[in-house]
Amino acid sequence: MLTAIETTGTISANRQLLLDEDLPENVSAKVRVIVFFAEDDLSEKEWMKAASKNEAFGFLNDEAEDIYTLEDGKPVHDEI
Repeated sequence: MLTAIETTGTISANRQLLLDEDLPENVSAKVRVIVFFAEDDLSEKEWMKAASKNEAFGFLNDEAEDIYTLEDGKPVHDEI
């Protein structure tokens, strides 16, 4: 089971992550970290490149996930 803790932080000049809050005292284990940058820090191209290399999106490469085609669904027409 995974437990998530959301906090904010700053990346220092020497590329260390400095959290704004302390972590719980009983935590002593390896963790998985996902860093979200403010939108103006990364271009869309840079974000897409980073996302394409992230293991979190690896399931999208599974053929079992490729279940839709361009012929699926119905067109959406905005009515005013």
